[in-house]
Amino acid sequence: MRENLAMHAAQPLRRAPDLAGRFGAHVVQALIDEVTLAPKPGLVDIRSRGAHRDLDWSLMCVSALALQPTFVELAHAGIDIEPMRALRERIGAIGRDGEARMLDATGGVNTHRGAIWALGLLVTAAAREPSELDPRVVASRAGSIARVQDRHAPAITGNKGDQACLDYNVGGARGQARAGFPHVVDIALPELMRSRARGDSETAARLNALLAVMATLDDTCVLARGGRDALAEMQHGARCVLERGGAAALAGRRELKTLDRRLVELHVSPGGAADLLAAALFLDRLQGEADRPSNA
Repeated sequence: MRENLAMHAAQPLRRAPDLAGRFGAHVVQALIDEVTLAPKPGLVDIRSRGAHRDLDWSLMCVSALALQPTFVELAHAGIDIEPMRALRERIGAIGRDGEARMLDATGGVNTHRGAIWALGLLVTAAAREPSELDPRVVASRAGSIARVQDRHAPAITGNKGDQACLDYNVGGARGQARAGFPHVVDIALPELMRSRARGDSETAARLNALLAVMATLDDTCVLARGGRDALAEMQHGARCVLERGGAAALAGRRELKTLDRRLVELHVSPGGAADLLAAALFLDRLQGEADRPSNA
């Protein structure tokens, strides 16, 4: 499945519709790369359900693939719609349709609601100005879109993440997006680059990027399930892994296993951090797009 998706994403670009298709494939590949990454503490990966009972790797992949038309449509909107309010309201409608598509594909299980929001904004922003794909610029552009009010969005969603924002006075996914994804561009991507530069494997580098986000993020998925005590344990545990050399070091891997066991015991899963890792992997993948000749 991953090989077929990668082959699809490698098809050459010649027109704007192909650009949208390619960007949509980049998003889906980032989602599959994120869920496949292992061992992730408390999260679904290719070896484990993590702290979840209703999710597994196969279902997450089914969901990601089902969402590819949604992300392609979001990229098209970024290309085609110039007025900012019209764009914001159009992608809001596309995102809500995508959520329905996700739930239909998974039998009602929420697999990627947060990812539709975060990566939907980023793919729209990237497609809006494909000649400038620097991660910080794309994230800032996405933040500008997120700050526009969608008059058609429901005032109350009933989502656990939104309720956690109210209960614990944190910004959540909306705050992260409106600020230009600081945990992606200031934390996840720099850690990914540092880990690669010192010779860590790609798996270790991605795990370290995830842990760097977990160490500081007010993850509403964790808050909704375990409150502030669970959040504090997660953040402390992630810092311990990094302080002991990260996922590439023996001591770091031991701490990572300890953190994984503890999050499973607490029945908490840092889904917000996972979404931001996927966002970082998407922006990282776009750098290959930026290096591609304009006539390729």
